[in-house]
Amino acid sequence: MSQALRGYLLRSCTPPDEVVQSLIAYTAAAGDQAGMMVPFEQASLLTMLARLARATVAVDVGTFTGLSALALARGLPAGGRVITCDVTDAWLGIAHEHWQRAAVADRIEFRLGPARRVLGELGGEPVADIVFIDADKMNYPRYCELAVPLLRPGGLLILDNVLLDGYVIDPELADDGLMRSCARVMREVNLALAADERLDTVMLPIADGVTLARRR
Repeated sequence: MSQALRGYLLRSCTPPDEVVQSLIAYTAAAGDQAGMMVPFEQASLLTMLARLARATVAVDVGTFTGLSALALARGLPAGGRVITCDVTDAWLGIAHEHWQRAAVADRIEFRLGPARRVLGELGGEPVADIVFIDADKMNYPRYCELAVPLLRPGGLLILDNVLLDGYVIDPELADDGLMRSCARVMREVNLALAADERLDTVMLPIADGVTLARRR
């Protein structure tokens, strides 16, 4: 997507409120790492999906500065819960400040540790309406393996970065060795989800690619 077309897309969406604008600005100050934050339009999509699914429990794999957790929490009713996890709490202060400002801090539970452990601790039974995965790409196969059993019938598995800058078409085009490896893994994940008989799957060309997989 060209920058001009993305600009038009953003202007065609409900604009971000003051809290989200502030969180985006704080995250931008992190420099190159700011790219780990979900784009605004994707955050808006998460909120809308949570509302449409009437979700009460969401799992957010990859907290960073907290925008995806905030977006999911805004889509939940009072008493809903977002379980978000990360391997570091370095950004938790920024996240928690904005969760409080958005009046959703009481709906968000942060867990420090590897996502594989956190997902495993949830017990392997259907407990979640949404699982959103936006973390290290090499572990996506394991995250999906652990996430699908956690979804209630009708629940959504949502994956970020499924296009991986377009390298999923041909991973060998990537100059960087890690990107090449990640593209190979993501290509296999995309194929596996499309063939998974437990799921109805659709890929959207929003941001760096988002896959929605509904558990049957």
